Amino acid sequence: MSKPAAPLKGRAARLARLMPSTGPSTAARTPFVLLVVLLLGGGLITLLLLNSALNEGSFRLSELKRDTTELTDEQQALQHDVDSRSQPDALEKRARELGMVPGGSPAFLNPDGTVRGKPTEATAPPPSPSPSPTPSPSASPDADAPAAGPSGSPSPSASAPQPDPAAAPSAENSPPPTSPGR
Repeated sequence: MSKPAAPLKGRAARLARLMPSTGPSTAARTPFVLLVVLLLGGGLITLLLLNSALNEGSFRLSELKRDTTELTDEQQALQHDVDSRSQPDALEKRARELGMVPGGSPAFLNPDGTVRGKPTEATAPPPSPSPSPTPSPSASPDADAPAAGPSGSPSPSASAPQPDPAAAPSAENSPPPTSPGR
């Protein structure tokens, strides 16, 4: 069969006595190996969770950037609309559509209460030559439409109310118009 191992001599014999190769050395390594495996597994799981959180945050960030871009575009479009409606010619056109007329010469109050200047009444300029829209005769009358006279035409008393010049305050007694300051 096999020969018995030859006894070790010198330095090898001393090392063999200091580090025996029998069972106790493997039992001491098992907890260390388990600790290393648990630390590596925990580290990998932590990295996976951290990576998932970072990816979710980047998706949320890109969504917020897209929303910010859309809202900025909308804000710029609204600002452009406000700017176009604030131009003097657009304001004048809209005021004329509402029936406003340019004011006459204003009067001002001095600090001592005296009136400076002579106010004049604002008068409407002659109508423009462009045709104005007229109501169609085929339109059905509304419930709040003016009452028709015997000939089928609206009676003059039911037409749009005419301002009474005597009831309107005179320009001398009314306060001067104010404009909002910027």
